[in-house]
Amino acid sequence: QLQASGGGLAQPGGSLNLSCAASRSVFTFKVMGWYRQAPENQRQLVARVTAGRSTYYADSVKGRFTISRDGAKNTVNLQMNSLEPEDTAVYYCYAFLGSDYWGQGTLVTVSS
Repeated sequence: QLQASGGGLAQPGGSLNLSCAASRSVFTFKVMGWYRQAPENQRQLVARVTAGRSTYYADSVKGRFTISRDGAKNTVNLQMNSLEPEDTAVYYCYAFLGSDYWGQGTLVTVSS
């Protein structure tokens, strides 16, 4: 249902763009978003967008990350700028439409 891509290694201050391809129109989901899980930490919500186009960002990423949906490609994207070592985690895309849907994780490592 959901296929995530775009993780990798970035230097502090750098950028990465994560993409999550859906098997149906991204505008049919009530909610789409990104979570992350760092080693020994719980999975936490990073950003989400609703069908009504409202967005939410965790305080730790506000002003640095931007979530968006691409209807032509059926993807939900997370543009990550000004990356910090604390952003290192496995990132998971998520969608809700009656049930929860999860993509496989993609690893983001921020290190010099």
